[in-house]
Amino acid sequence: MTQTCPSQSALTSEVVTLKPKMLLHACCAPCSSSVVERLQDDYDLTIFYYNPNIHPEKEYRIRRDELVRWCDELNLPLMVSDYDPQSWHDYIAGYEQEPERGERCTLCYQMRLERTARQAVAGGFDVFSTVLSISPHKDALRINRLGNQVAERFGSVFYQADFKKKGGFQRSLELSREWGFYRQNYCGCCYSLAESEQRRQQRRHPGGETD
Repeated sequence: MTQTCPSQSALTSEVVTLKPKMLLHACCAPCSSSVVERLQDDYDLTIFYYNPNIHPEKEYRIRRDELVRWCDELNLPLMVSDYDPQSWHDYIAGYEQEPERGERCTLCYQMRLERTARQAVAGGFDVFSTVLSISPHKDALRINRLGNQVAERFGSVFYQADFKKKGGFQRSLELSREWGFYRQNYCGCCYSLAESEQRRQQRRHPGGETD
């Protein structure tokens, strides 16, 4: 019997499909930009938008729609979860008055990582990760520790990184300008919004009363 060897194009196609499938949690398009650029050659990426912490809903929709626009342009698969802010408030209950970067933020990272891991397992992904460490305001060690703990619980694999390093954050700024991305001026939740507004008021009225 004569056997037909696969064509070079078929072999190339087979190699491409062997890239590990990664579900990448994204908080917004600007933070995702340089992370995707760094990972896309080595992973078959799907973006996952799950951010019930974002307040108000108008802000949530702006960030979501910007991510949709960008993923459409790049032909990147995107999964968008339902907006359920009450679930976030329930999750962080008792830590509402924690300062920014405190235990409330730890719980917020954990909640989003848990949902991403659950989705990754259900969708047959080889690995999951998050773009959160691109921010200079976020603790990559904490995010990676939580990611590995969550991965162990859900039977998945977490890709750990500090995406802000090696020029990652600076590159995200460059890509944001190139794409004309909307860039938010606070992390996302109602508490970070209030703290951001307080800082702006203090800059306007240093040492004096705020408006």
